[in-house]
Amino acid sequence: MPRFYYEPSEKQGNRIVMTGEDVNHIKNVLRSRVGDTFTLCDGMGTDCEARITDLSERNSVTFEVVSENPSDTELPVRIVLYQGIPKKDKMELIIQKAVELGASEIVPVAMKRCIAKIEDDRAEEKKNLRWQEIARAAAKQSGRGIIPIVQKSMSFKNALERAAGEGKNSDGEPANAGFICMPYENAEGMKSLSDFIDKVKACVKQCAAEGETHEVCAAVSVFIGPEGGIDPAEVETALSKGASTVSLGKRILRTETAGLTTLSILMYELEKM
Repeated sequence: MPRFYYEPSEKQGNRIVMTGEDVNHIKNVLRSRVGDTFTLCDGMGTDCEARITDLSERNSVTFEVVSENPSDTELPVRIVLYQGIPKKDKMELIIQKAVELGASEIVPVAMKRCIAKIEDDRAEEKKNLRWQEIARAAAKQSGRGIIPIVQKSMSFKNALERAAGEGKNSDGEPANAGFICMPYENAEGMKSLSDFIDKVKACVKQCAAEGETHEVCAAVSVFIGPEGGIDPAEVETALSKGASTVSLGKRILRTETAGLTTLSILMYELEKM
C-alpha cells in the first residue's frame, strides 16, 4: 500500500486534506482515483489507513481516515546518533543510512579531531535544511513511523551534557538521560559491546513489564568520532559522564562505517526482542 506523510495540521477529525509535493505524485504518477486506499503517517508514530474522497482540487487530495494504529516500524528505545562531523558529503550518507537503521535523531558534533569545521550560521542553516530533507526521504523510503530530527551542529561538551541529561532538547525541554555508548579502538573486546546491549535490553524489558511505551525508556546515545578518531581526553570526559566505551572488533572502521555498524547491531538485538 502506498505510504505518505502528512502534516498534523492537515488532519481535522476523520478528514485529511493533503497538500504539498506528494499531491502531484498521488494524482499524476500513481494516477489515483476516488476510493483508492493509502497509508498516511503523521511522522510522530501514528499510521492511518485512509481512503481518497476528493481529487477535484488542483493542489490537494482529501482523504477519509478508515483506521489509526501506532506505527510498527520503530525500535523499542530511542537511539540518538552523535556523529563527529566528517569531511565533504559523508554526512549525507550517514544520515540516510542511520534513518534506515532506526535512529530517532542525528546530531552533528564538533570534536577535537574533526577536519571539517562548523561554518557561519547561514551556511549551517542551509546545510541543516538539506540534511533534514535527506532524513525525511529516507524515513519515507524505509517506512518509518517518525521523521528523525537532524539537530544543528553542537560542541562535544554540549552534546555529551545533552546525552547525560544535563542539556536540553530542541524544544527547550530537559534531555532524557540514558545509556551512552562510544565505540573506541582501545576498548577491550566485543564483550564490552555485548555488556552494553544487555543493559539496554534489561531496561526495555522492565519498561515493557511496567506497560510503558518506548518513549519512556531511557534513550541510547551513540558517539562516533570523526576521521581523526576520538581524542583520549574526550574519552575520559565521556567516561566521567557514565559513558561505556565499546569495541566493534579488531579492525579500525571509517567514521561512516562505525556508526552504521553500531546501529545495525543495536537494531538486530532490539528487533530480536
